[in-house]
Amino acid sequence: MDGMQRHVEAHLVVQVDEAATLALELTAADTTPAALDETLSVALDGGAVPYTELPATAGGRVLEVQVTPGRLVVDYAADVTGRAAPAPVTAADRLAYLRPSRYAESDRLEAVARAEFDGVHGARDLLDAVSSWVGSRLSYVPGSSGPTDGAVDTLLAHEGVCRDYAHLVIALLRARDVPARLVAVYAPGLDPMDFHAVVEAAVDDEWRVVDATLLAPRQSLLRIATGRDAADTAFLSNYGGAVTLLELSVSAWTQGELPRDDVTDLVSLG
Repeated sequence: MDGMQRHVEAHLVVQVDEAATLALELTAADTTPAALDETLSVALDGGAVPYTELPATAGGRVLEVQVTPGRLVVDYAADVTGRAAPAPVTAADRLAYLRPSRYAESDRLEAVARAEFDGVHGARDLLDAVSSWVGSRLSYVPGSSGPTDGAVDTLLAHEGVCRDYAHLVIALLRARDVPARLVAVYAPGLDPMDFHAVVEAAVDDEWRVVDATLLAPRQSLLRIATGRDAADTAFLSNYGGAVTLLELSVSAWTQGELPRDDVTDLVSLG
């Protein structure tokens, strides 16, 4: 497992109708001891566009790009050998990831969490119970949710996509005093292929990953961006202009067979 080799790619085409500042989060998190060999191209109407790389949580990197009207094409590819060391849980993390956030309204779901999980104690048992509960109550339906839907909307709709599953898990865990956060990942084994969203929860001073959708083995996931919820981890954010996403393709695979994932195991992102 330590010698796992993963390859990931992303291709974006964006029509820029009005000058804007874009924030892109699609590069693999820069962590060690995993070895990262990557290429990145950002071009507007065929000409290279400069960008600024800004550090983010857990080794994440935000690419800030100033663009004028035109057709923006972004291509990223990376080969990753090995697995990163588990991210530590800091005292600041415990405070930040217990608070309600835009899409994970834990304060509004306290009554639900108390009613459903009052007899469950300990972060590990709560992680298992909440993940199973969400997985059994939601139906995975592509296109069923909107960009402004949060955990409460998902609970009422009983359906959603990966980010909706993740937001509901996060909100319920926080409501039971377990710090939890969202991680955008590349997910070898995911079908259909896309960017994927999972949850990290603090268990015994380590971040442990859970995916209530069960759509890809957790051991193969590759961290991109980490934050309170999808507001912190979007692959494309637009500030001050007008843009339209025209194309998006994502691919991710491992060399050899995919890992076997036992949902009862504690797994850390690497």
